[in-house]
Amino acid sequence: MAEEKESTSVPLSQAADPEDPAKSPPTSPSSSTRKACCAVLQSWVSRKFMTGCVVLFPVAVTFYITWWFIQFVDGFFSPLYDKLGIDIFGLGFLTSLLFVFLVGIFVSSWLGATVVWVGEWFIKRMPFVRHIYSASKQISTAISPDQNTTAFKEVAIICHPRVGEYAFGFITSTMVLQSDKGDEELCSVYVPTNHLYIGDIFLVNSEEIIRPNLSVREGIEIIVSGGMTMPQAIAPLERIPRKNQSIRLNRIP
Repeated sequence: MAEEKESTSVPLSQAADPEDPAKSPPTSPSSSTRKACCAVLQSWVSRKFMTGCVVLFPVAVTFYITWWFIQFVDGFFSPLYDKLGIDIFGLGFLTSLLFVFLVGIFVSSWLGATVVWVGEWFIKRMPFVRHIYSASKQISTAISPDQNTTAFKEVAIICHPRVGEYAFGFITSTMVLQSDKGDEELCSVYVPTNHLYIGDIFLVNSEEIIRPNLSVREGIEIIVSGGMTMPQAIAPLERIPRKNQSIRLNRIP
């Protein structure tokens, strides 16, 4: 009996390894074709699904933000209409738009400008609120149709942070720096580093600034979108002379 067991035993090294492709049974052509078809179908479905996500994502975000904005604005006057027994969706939104329009007319007058100036005087003396108000006012002033002295003048392209690299910015003011070497026209260029809230100010020679054929709103869209709305071609505009302020550079003895 012991001899029969020894004769029927097989060493482990000679046993068939199911994971070894050399020792596994050959696959049929039909199974290989089936696997190839499944891989192609899976790749096609994945591409089409991602294409649908790319198309629907901005649409969904746009509708969601628009719906949220309508509900948010509608909520200002909806409680007033609810107390009056008027339940019409969107009436509060239209009332809010009419209110904003009337505020614009009022602020354009001398009395409205005086009221706004007094309100800003109180807000700028609040420790924390004044910083939020200053940042938000800078953005609203930049896109304001009344391009006054505090708004962004033009879109500028400057060499930053080194030669050969460029950065988008906004010209906020111009000046003439008077020194012993002569007068030098400088432009104050605001370069945002975190959308439009935080940025750096550079004084750049006006001759070294590239003024592209972009409006201020287009420049803001380029910065806020992270450069995704960048046009394929940008051409510089002709230089327009401006009124400058003279600043005398005094030497320290």
